[in-house]
Amino acid sequence: MNTLECKELHFLLDNEGAFIAYQEEGKSWAGTLAFSSEDLARKFVELSHLDAAEIAAVATDDRESIAALVAAMKGRPIRYVLLDLDYHTGQCHQVDFEGDGFGAVKERQFVAAHRHA
Repeated sequence: MNTLECKELHFLLDNEGAFIAYQEEGKSWAGTLAFSSEDLARKFVELSHLDAAEIAAVATDDRESIAALVAAMKGRPIRYVLLDLDYHTGQCHQVDFEGDGFGAVKERQFVAAHRHA
């Protein structure tokens, strides 16, 4: 996947309406968590016990909304989207910001939160 191939992004929001982001230890930038379906978002919240208050969806072809989201995220140290982060495996896609939209998509692998034998 080198382009964004989903019709909607489902972002996790905290109790104050802010994007929930993940920042790797020792890194300057963070990535906001988003999922290609509401079901995947709910599954991640359930498995991770994350205190997400809301899931907000935006159509990937809504350029005006995407531009506003990217601008809001750039106001924080968020520089990419972590799409469909799998809680068990740590696999996901990183969607970089390019201008006021989405750019390159690349595979990412994080250390899983816990491993099953």
